[in-house]
Amino acid sequence: MKRTALYLFLCLLPAWADSQEIQARVDILTNKISSQIDRRVFQTLQSGLTNFINTRKWTTDPFQPAERIQCSFLLTLSQDLGNNTYRGSLTIQAARPAYNTTYVSPLLNFQDDNLIFKYVEFQPVEFNENRVQGNDPLVANLTATLAYYINIILGLDYTSFSLRSGDIFFQKAWNIVNNAPDAKDISGWKSFDGLRNRYWLAENLNNNRFTLFHDALYAYYRTGIDVLFENEEAARNGMLNALSYLNTVNTENLNSMIVPVFFQGKGNELLKIFSKGNGEQKARAKELLSKLDITNLPLYRTL
Repeated sequence: MKRTALYLFLCLLPAWADSQEIQARVDILTNKISSQIDRRVFQTLQSGLTNFINTRKWTTDPFQPAERIQCSFLLTLSQDLGNNTYRGSLTIQAARPAYNTTYVSPLLNFQDDNLIFKYVEFQPVEFNENRVQGNDPLVANLTATLAYYINIILGLDYTSFSLRSGDIFFQKAWNIVNNAPDAKDISGWKSFDGLRNRYWLAENLNNNRFTLFHDALYAYYRTGIDVLFENEEAARNGMLNALSYLNTVNTENLNSMIVPVFFQGKGNELLKIFSKGNGEQKARAKELLSKLDITNLPLYRTL
C-alpha cells in the first residue's frame, strides 16, 4: 500500500510480520456509576473491546508491525440505566509517526459525549458492516461507534501519507452513519443530534465542499511533519501551506466541524515548531492560528 513508501526498510522483514492495522489501548472508567455492579463485567468488556479492535483486519492492505496505527479509546461510564445498559463518553486519540524520527504527531483527539450501549458479560463483541444495526440496536451501538472511529482514523492516516487515499475509509464511516443503530435513547448519528457529532464529522470528510481539507491534511504531514528532521525551514513552510488551506476551508464553511477537530491536540506541537521559525514564519503562523484555533489562542500569542 502507499503508506509503505515510508517504510521501505520493512521489506526485509519476514512474511509472517504482516499483521493487523490498529494497535489500540482500551480503558474503561467506572467510578461514576454504582458500586453495586460487579466490576469484573467491565474488565471482561475491556478485554473484549481490545481484542475486537486489535485482532480484526480493517483493510485489505498488508501492514508490518511497525506500521500499526497507535491509538487509544477511553470509555468513561457516567450512568447505569439498568438492564445492562450504560451511558458514557468515548475519548479517541490517535497518533502518526514522523518520518525518520521517533516523534509521533497527534492525528485525532476527540471526545464523543453521546454514547449509550448495552452489554451483558461474555456476549460476543461483533460488528458487521453489512448489518450495522444488529439484532439489538443498543448492543450494536458500541461496536458500531468503535468501527466508525477506526475508519475515521484509517482515513486520516492514509490521507496523511497519500493524498485522497483515505477516502474509502471515510466512505465506510459514512455508510455506518447511514445504517447506524436506531433506538429511542441513541444519539450522535443524526444531523439534528447536534453540530459536533458522528454525523457531521463523516459528512464533512465526504463532502466535496471540504476538498481542501484533505489537501491540508496531506500537506501538514508529508510536507511538514515528515520533513522536520531533514529541513525545518521547508517543513514550516509546508505546514504554513496547510494552514492556508484550512483558512480557506474555514472562510468558505463557517462553523464547520472538521477544522476544530483538526487542531485538537496540536496546539503544543504547532507552538514548538513555529517558535523556532524566522520572523515572517512566526507572524504568518500567529495570524492564521489565531483565527483557526481560538481555543489555543493564549499559546499562539507567545509567538
